[in-house]
Amino acid sequence: MPEAVIVSALRTPIGTAVKGTLRDTTAHDLAHHVVAAAAEDLDPGLIDDVILGEGLYGGGVVARHAALTAGLTEVPGLAHNRHCAAGQAAVQSAAASIRAGMDELVIAGGVNSASTSPKSLFKVDGEWVPWFPPTHPEQANAPTMDMSITVGWNAAVEAGVTRQEMDEWAFRSHRNAVQAIDEGRFKEEIVPIDTPHGLFSVDEHPRRETSLEKLASLKPLHPEIEGFSITAGNACGGNDGAAVLTIASDRLGLPALATVRSWASVGIDPALTGLAPVRAIPKALTRAGISLADVGLFEINEAFAAMCVATIKLLEIDPDKVNVSGSGCSLGHPVAATGARMLVTLVHELRRRGGGIGVAAMCAGGGMGSATVIEVPAP
Repeated sequence: MPEAVIVSALRTPIGTAVKGTLRDTTAHDLAHHVVAAAAEDLDPGLIDDVILGEGLYGGGVVARHAALTAGLTEVPGLAHNRHCAAGQAAVQSAAASIRAGMDELVIAGGVNSASTSPKSLFKVDGEWVPWFPPTHPEQANAPTMDMSITVGWNAAVEAGVTRQEMDEWAFRSHRNAVQAIDEGRFKEEIVPIDTPHGLFSVDEHPRRETSLEKLASLKPLHPEIEGFSITAGNACGGNDGAAVLTIASDRLGLPALATVRSWASVGIDPALTGLAPVRAIPKALTRAGISLADVGLFEINEAFAAMCVATIKLLEIDPDKVNVSGSGCSLGHPVAATGARMLVTLVHELRRRGGGIGVAAMCAGGGMGSATVIEVPAP
């Protein structure tokens, strides 16, 4: 089989939803921006498909829309939705098609505009009421509309994660993200975007002014639940952004940044959604014939600090290898784009460090999880 290699890895800067710089930039605009940038140096005739995660955006196929606005009239589009892991699933699908010999060049990733996402209505007893698509059937210990319980708190209880550990991890996330920004570590991966509010080129969600004291002072989201420790400070934000990777067959001979070694997706009881990476990571590594000790860097999404810390604890991962440039608590979580964003950052950080094995992993609403293993060659 041909190898699936990554030949480009790009993203927008991440905006804070509703109040941020991307508040008036639609998902279609975000998708166009990164797809056009990825296609800029490619022969359009070689591009077989555009696949974008667009979970909960409201239907349509944003990938096809972006292909057309980027001038790729003869390139189709595919909408992917594995909730939070949608962007990663898009990359995995592209790699699978390439390894199967069906496609040779695919632009894949995800896009999310929480700021402009349309609102849905559902008829109940003859009345139209606001509606948000559920990720799983309602359970007493897993409410469909409250991820702070299914993803954050339940994972914390299972793994024995304390409030102090959550706050310390969130603080570390902001500190790492700010340091990465200040050192210019994101410049290679970010494609600045013109917005109605000016040129946007730097992630705006990390908080330079935060401190452990500020985080510790925040009230829990559910004070009625005894011991509940999830707060707005140790949870991800609502965010806007897009990210894509260009995946190609190695037989095309294009300069490769990395190779997609393996991937795996798993299901778990929705009440334990936050622990899904604990299953997905070993499964993906086994498929690649790689051990945890071989991994140089991990990107584990911080939908809540609790689930990231729980994964580290249960798999006994060296925390110094995890989210070295921040993640959901600091950079933010543009839901359908996050999986691709993590892979983009992972590719560039491994290259900066001289190569190695990287794993991007995350849970996804409804009791799902996914992990992708990549390898960046030494220079």
